Order: sequence, then C-alpha cells, then structure tokens
Amino acid sequence: MAAAFRISRVGHVVLRVRDVDASCAFYRDVLGLREVARGEFGEGTMVFLSTGENHHDVALVQGDPRAERQSIGLHHVAFKIGDAVSELVAAKADLDAKGIAVHAMFDFRVSKALIVSDPDGNAVELYVDSHPEEWRTNPAAVASASALDL
Repeated sequence: MAAAFRISRVGHVVLRVRDVDASCAFYRDVLGLREVARGEFGEGTMVFLSTGENHHDVALVQGDPRAERQSIGLHHVAFKIGDAVSELVAAKADLDAKGIAVHAMFDFRVSKALIVSDPDGNAVELYVDSHPEEWRTNPAAVASASALDL
C-alpha cells in the first residue's frame, strides 16, 4: 500500500559520537559545516551543524566514550515530508492505519516531527519545516524540543 505522504528529501542525519568536540571540529574545520547550536536533551551534548541552506544538516550527539563500537554511529535519519502541519497529521493517520507505531512527536521549533522505527529498530524522523525565517534569524533555535500534540 502506498504512503499517503511523500518524502521530498533527506533532511539531516544524527550521529552518536565518542567525542562530540573532536567530531564537531572535523565536520566544522575539515568539511566546512557551520556550528549553529548546542543543546542537552537527556542523551548528552548535541551539536547542530549546517551548510547554511538548512537549519541543520548534521547533528552530533555525545555517546559514551567507553562504549563498544556498535553503539557509536547512526542515531537517526530524518526525511522531510513537507512544510505544513496538516501534512504531518496526514502522515500520522497513514502510519496509524498501517499499524506503524509513532514513538514520539516533537515540536523542534524549526520543524515538527514524528519518530518511528524501521524493521531493524533504526530511528526514522518524518518532519515538516517551520517557516525558514525561524532559523535564519536565530540559528540557535534548532536546539529546541518540546512535546507535540497533533
């Protein structure tokens, strides 16, 4: 059965890293991304980096530096599905109809999102963007999260 929503692009990737500062230096100083914000969301420091075209393209979250290699890597991948909350509501209805559990819903200020898991347990974020002025005038707004009620 086809989805009632359409992914328009890969929005961002979040990586769990051993040393958030060393990884940030690599993505910032070597690859040229711009650090736009940092925040604490219960899992450790998260750093948001941008090409300048999006509120963030890569985020790094501090993992346990003593952790086994398997626990370092992909945190989640995000797919943009639109720009209107109504598109997110329709996506949630479609997921519910297909028996796909929505684990969380967030208002990230710069976007609004549903969090689901793929069959292997990888976290997948489906999101709609807020008006770009929200993050263009205040890049640090990307380090914001609250519960979303649809």
